[in-house]
Amino acid sequence: MILSLTVYSFEGKSPKIADSAYVHDNATIIGDVLIGESCFVGAGAVIRGDYGRIEIGNRTSVQENVVIHARVDETCTMGSEVQVGHGAVLHNCKIQDYAVVGLGSRICDYAVVGRWAIIGEGSVVASGSTIPDEKVAVGVPARVLRDVNDEDKRTWGFYKQKYVELASRYKTGLRRI
Repeated sequence: MILSLTVYSFEGKSPKIADSAYVHDNATIIGDVLIGESCFVGAGAVIRGDYGRIEIGNRTSVQENVVIHARVDETCTMGSEVQVGHGAVLHNCKIQDYAVVGLGSRICDYAVVGRWAIIGEGSVVASGSTIPDEKVAVGVPARVLRDVNDEDKRTWGFYKQKYVELASRYKTGLRRI
């Protein structure tokens, strides 16, 4: 269920949203945006591909009130099976497959969050910095705290799957009353 009032073409560029993705009708998707299969985009999310391009891989959740934007003629990318927590801001950055971006975090220009990296709640990944693969980083600015372990992967894998399921359930079961 995608209502046309929240998905906008801009200067000839229109979002491309997989049929299996769920975009809440209170989210705003503008311009040069690609949203992959089985993604979840929550209420209040703003994905703005007006200056640059936004690419979101498959099975990724962009939760409520997340803001995603790119610089002029550049691309902000999220890989597949990424979880972006409520209220996070991603600006002109690269989030690799399986990463987790905690609630209220900020990922700034040209930052890279590695494969299976976990960014703690409220953290700021500063412009141009890199969080390596399979590391947990926290703080302002975010610093590596420890390695990602098997329990982290099990726990976050469970919640990522729940959002894939929720995307499917919302498409068929969510009704405005």
